[in-house]
Amino acid sequence: MNTNTQAAPIPCTLIADDQPDVVTALRLLLRGAGYQTEGVNSPAAVLDAIRQRDFDLVLMDLNYARDTTSGQEGLELITHIRALDSTLPVVVLTAWGSVELAVEAMHRGVRDFVLKPWDNSDLLKSLRTQIELGRRRRQKRRRNAERQSVNCKLQQELTESQEIQEALLPKVLPHIEGIEIAVAWQPARAVGGDYFDVLKFDDRHSAICIADAAGKGMPTALLMSNAQAVLKSFASAGVAPNEVCAQVNSVMCLNMVPHRFISCFYGLLDTQTRKFSYANAGHCPPMLVRRGTCMRMKEGGPVLGVFPDCPYLEGEIELSSGDSLVFFTDGVTEAQNASGEEFGEERLQELLTLGGEFSARELRDLIMAAVGEFSDGPVQDDATLMVITVD
Repeated sequence: MNTNTQAAPIPCTLIADDQPDVVTALRLLLRGAGYQTEGVNSPAAVLDAIRQRDFDLVLMDLNYARDTTSGQEGLELITHIRALDSTLPVVVLTAWGSVELAVEAMHRGVRDFVLKPWDNSDLLKSLRTQIELGRRRRQKRRRNAERQSVNCKLQQELTESQEIQEALLPKVLPHIEGIEIAVAWQPARAVGGDYFDVLKFDDRHSAICIADAAGKGMPTALLMSNAQAVLKSFASAGVAPNEVCAQVNSVMCLNMVPHRFISCFYGLLDTQTRKFSYANAGHCPPMLVRRGTCMRMKEGGPVLGVFPDCPYLEGEIELSSGDSLVFFTDGVTEAQNASGEEFGEERLQELLTLGGEFSARELRDLIMAAVGEFSDGPVQDDATLMVITVD
């Protein structure tokens, strides 16, 4: 035997009629059928009762002045009831009926229209039906309100997360003598997993970093914010890029969740010698553009957060006047057109080897315009592009 079955709440009905004997008869009928009732005799009393108590249904007359049969008082009352509670069922019970009046009442929100004298069984059947439908409408309204409240809270949290993430990114790039830097950052959602930074340690040494956490949205952004904090704690002019990657990897492996990882490229620039040493931790190889040729900077090791105690190799290049360095996340090269074809590294390389002298800003804009024209739509993945040119 199921002892957990919850009994349906006793329905409460508001009865409104200017004839006391009608109100009394209806209250007796409904009480006998298991209803709670309250009786009133004027439109003003109806509205006062609804403001003070919750009802499952209003059973009302349209006429409250005995010398009129227009139903205008009742029609106006229906409008006021709907304004107070649009889900509250209203059933009209009147001796003065016409097709036109019934249609107008229905247009104003009446759920059923019954003529006096009424049939008890038919009336009770109508009330049961309308009360059940009214309860469903109220449940739906409550669910929608709860859903809207949750969505508002989520949107607020998302906005706050976006503000936090943007605060982690450099608002103004540092000035580095002989170097121009331009960046484009486009998260696929309000928050994303891409990260870039330029850390100026002194007048001679600066670090260039770009990274991409697997996935999209808030969890990925939280993962990247953690990795960014770890990286900044190890980055300095005296620590080689491959050692920075190894140290960050060791820490990230301790608390990385399954199926998550971070690709990262970290480089150290010496503006005095123009040497750029770097380590690539499973990231899209940045491109050195020099006199119409491209060289990919691949030296390094696997992504961060997967293989503990993994050594990383270090690469080094010597920059020359007119060189460009192009760093990017896979959201740039994996941007797709309507046919599902990716923009690709090969297309990017072809664009970079067309020749011509560009500033960092001009080259950034050229690349992003080409990707946007190719994909012809919003980015499917977080996309970050950083361009460095050497004077």
